Amino acid sequence: MREMPKSRRKVRLGAGMRLRNWLLVAAALLFASPAHAETKTICTIVADATSGAVLRREGDCARRAPPASTFKIPIALMGYDSGFLKDANAPVLPYRDGDPAWNPAWKSPTDPAKWMKESVVWYSQRVTQALGKDRFASYVRAFGYGNRDASGDPGKDNGLDRAWLSSSLAISPDEQIVFLRKLLARELPVNAQAIETTMALLDHGVRGDGWRVYGKTGSAPPRNADGTLNHARPWGWFVGWALNGERRIVFARLTQDTTRPPGPAGPAARDALLRDVFGGGGP
Repeated sequence: MREMPKSRRKVRLGAGMRLRNWLLVAAALLFASPAHAETKTICTIVADATSGAVLRREGDCARRAPPASTFKIPIALMGYDSGFLKDANAPVLPYRDGDPAWNPAWKSPTDPAKWMKESVVWYSQRVTQALGKDRFASYVRAFGYGNRDASGDPGKDNGLDRAWLSSSLAISPDEQIVFLRKLLARELPVNAQAIETTMALLDHGVRGDGWRVYGKTGSAPPRNADGTLNHARPWGWFVGWALNGERRIVFARLTQDTTRPPGPAGPAARDALLRDVFGGGGP
């Protein structure tokens, strides 16, 4: 048998080494890729809205996090009770240069229905600014909402714009349930029209086995030790209630991602809860 020329053996050996190195690099990239990122469910809690009996409680439901856009529920109650908000379609407020516009859809005139559907941050800030610092803080205390701290970032006097956005205000899933039960029982210190109009803005339609679901998502980055925002590990919320005949339940889910997700964490938490709780026909 003829021996392979040394030049050809070197070519084959070189190609083999390159293939092995490529496979090692590919394996390293695979195990380091975001595909291995994980969304951790911090808490899922479901309770009977009338009796308070807990139907499901998994995880650390006493852990507090910024309410983020779930705080639009109390802001809506404040806005309608004070008279600044009129109904689902009024007032229509214009976008202004300098308003938060992380979502391009926010750069247009917005009414309460769009505010809630698109989670428009600057519209929330217009409502709280219209209330003023003292009245806003008074509502938060009267609602017994979370840690009741509407002051905002330390030393910045920005509670009207920032308190619920990875700032001073924090709430646990357990406390979300307490607040939602008060809302459904009409025990919050606001007028009946404020409650009914706010509830209507949160309608997600009928889900499994006839459950009509109402709720609000929220997404917020935690703070690093130096005070900067950690966008790589966002919190995700979905809180609300559901009705089916005489049955009424309230629910809250809090999640946290291990790496930055491709989209907002709140809608992902919503979709997962709707599958888990209502996908099989309901609780």
